[in-house]
Amino acid sequence: MSSSAQATAPPSPAVSQSFLVSHLLGCSILWASGFLFIKLSDDLSPFAIAAMRGLLGATSLAIWFKLKGKRLLPERKELKNWIVLGTFNGWLPNVLVAYALTQITTASAAMVQAAGPLIVAVMAHALFPDERLTRLRFLGVLIGFAGMGILIGPAAIPQSGISPLGSLAMVAVTLSYATANLFVRTIKQADPSRLALGQQVCSGLPATLMALAITGPDAFAAVPSLVAPLLALGIVATALPMLMFMHMIRRAGPTRASMVGYLLPVWTAILAVLFLGERVGGRELLGGAVVLAGVALVTFSGRAKRPA
Repeated sequence: MSSSAQATAPPSPAVSQSFLVSHLLGCSILWASGFLFIKLSDDLSPFAIAAMRGLLGATSLAIWFKLKGKRLLPERKELKNWIVLGTFNGWLPNVLVAYALTQITTASAAMVQAAGPLIVAVMAHALFPDERLTRLRFLGVLIGFAGMGILIGPAAIPQSGISPLGSLAMVAVTLSYATANLFVRTIKQADPSRLALGQQVCSGLPATLMALAITGPDAFAAVPSLVAPLLALGIVATALPMLMFMHMIRRAGPTRASMVGYLLPVWTAILAVLFLGERVGGRELLGGAVVLAGVALVTFSGRAKRPA
């Protein structure tokens, strides 16, 4: 991927601070709500939750496309993009998140996932000439790592009470999202809304087949009693933020778009405290503040000059 990425990556157009801030806040808040809705739907298996999330997300986007009079079926050149994004930004992380939330708290899961922007920033620096980290942005990444150390460092201690399997599942989620973010950056030309639609279609269908193959029709037996949180998960926490994110990653590049992950723990912790009765201590508050400092530095400092 590294050699072709540099050859095909298009230059990121100029993006206003208001666009970036509004999309970062909107995506992070909506995506953070997904942790809450998954917790409220935990009577379903992880595969069934991932299936419903993808199917409802795809359905809502398909309805929006139909109202706009846009084409629904993919062209041949789009199919690979849909499958890759449906896997690495869809059913795979959705299944892993649903499983992780049976092992660890929502706040802990989001804190592990927040390492994603750090991985994206470092990988994009190596892959894309116009994503080089300036000194200030590199300092922001280091500050973000420090915040992550405060947040998830104690997980290495056996007495911390954090499930190793749950934490490993969230690490895999982080790597999966990072891979998808960087893949989007290599696509020469694409309609962000069609990428969002294709991702949800190629996320919901495989997850549904897996749920039926592993558990059978009984995997969806509890769906009627969970209509409200599942609809919220598929539309509010999936389709809407995915549309926003695809536009952001195409306009601002993967490094800045992935800063959404920095903000997730903050909103997730707030929602967990308000609606799930989870407790957030001083360590989490300090770590969140340090992470936000890194986000501000990376987001608002100047980008490196684009090579000729």
